[in-house]
Amino acid sequence: MEAYSEAAGNRWQRQSALAKRMIAMLAVVGLVAAAIIGYQMYVGMAMQQAMRARTAQPQTVSALPAAVQYWTPRLSAVGTLKAVNGADLAFEVSGIVDEIFFQDGDDVEQGEVILRLRADDELAKLRALEAAERLAEVTHNRTQALKQSQAVSQATLDTNEAALANARAQVAQQRAVLEKKVLRAPFSGRLGVRSVDIGQYVSSGTTVVTLQSLDPIFADFFIPQQNLDRLQEGQPVRAAVDTYPGNTFEGVVSAINPKVEASNRNVQVRATLQNTDQKLFPGMYVTVDVDAGAVQNVIAVPQMAVIYNAYGDAVFILDENGSDESGEKRYTARQEFVTLGETRGDMVAVTTGIQEGELVVTAGNTKLRNGALSRIDNSIATPMETAPSIPSP
Repeated sequence: MEAYSEAAGNRWQRQSALAKRMIAMLAVVGLVAAAIIGYQMYVGMAMQQAMRARTAQPQTVSALPAAVQYWTPRLSAVGTLKAVNGADLAFEVSGIVDEIFFQDGDDVEQGEVILRLRADDELAKLRALEAAERLAEVTHNRTQALKQSQAVSQATLDTNEAALANARAQVAQQRAVLEKKVLRAPFSGRLGVRSVDIGQYVSSGTTVVTLQSLDPIFADFFIPQQNLDRLQEGQPVRAAVDTYPGNTFEGVVSAINPKVEASNRNVQVRATLQNTDQKLFPGMYVTVDVDAGAVQNVIAVPQMAVIYNAYGDAVFILDENGSDESGEKRYTARQEFVTLGETRGDMVAVTTGIQEGELVVTAGNTKLRNGALSRIDNSIATPMETAPSIPSP
């Protein structure tokens, strides 16, 4: 009985010690949890205080009044330059290059001799045929004189006339063969880099050099068929290439293809551009703007002012909201969704959402929200060009 009592007492002591340890551990866990919760609450309160302090301070932005601009409707496209006259020159016959009369890049006039093939055999044959022609002509003249005195028959005279005509035809044929040994400029233009040398054998049809007429020059481009009613021959055209930043080349629409491409429903348009300085070369790609309509009044803002979103484009408008102690004006930001139109350079047309004269935030709009207090600082210029030029490197 005493042993049982002693065992029960020991068990109770062990359970009591375990309970004390559990209570101590729970107390430690509770203190740690309370510390963490307290720290999180402190951080949250500090952030809220910072946000309230930030909200209370006016945000510095750039802003300009929405202004009306006068834009001529345009059709824009990317095209390719093509020479009015352009050809890769080649001989009709084969032969060995005997003489070259040009330097790479020379300007030549129509009919100017460019290159000649060796033609000794053809020239000798021409001399023989010319001698035969002279003999046939002498014989024919003698026969004519004898015929007047009835010394020869009409048949003899006819035979000699036919022989003379045949000799003359053979001479003309040989001269044509000899002329094919000479390459002439079919039109005025600029030569490229020659691909043959003196003494080289050239097969018929092998390109010798390219010849391109550069002024004026064509620009071929395509527009959708729904814009056909806005095009007509004679409309002004402005073209630009990235090779010459800031330069524009003037021209006019010279032709509209009367066939619409069935594959893409586009129609080909050709413009003729002035190329007095001969800066434009065939094969260059070019951006083309065609004036297509009467001048329109549009409200335009810098593209930087627009916040582009998948659910709608928006701008911030500033409404005046009193002044601070120094007398500087304060404004309240108001977000407005807008409908955008054509883009030109740094500017974009706004068709709905903005009234003329409203202050539109042009820089710093990403840090604004509805109702945010703002101040204006336009010391940093905002790009506002409809046709900005790219500075040359």
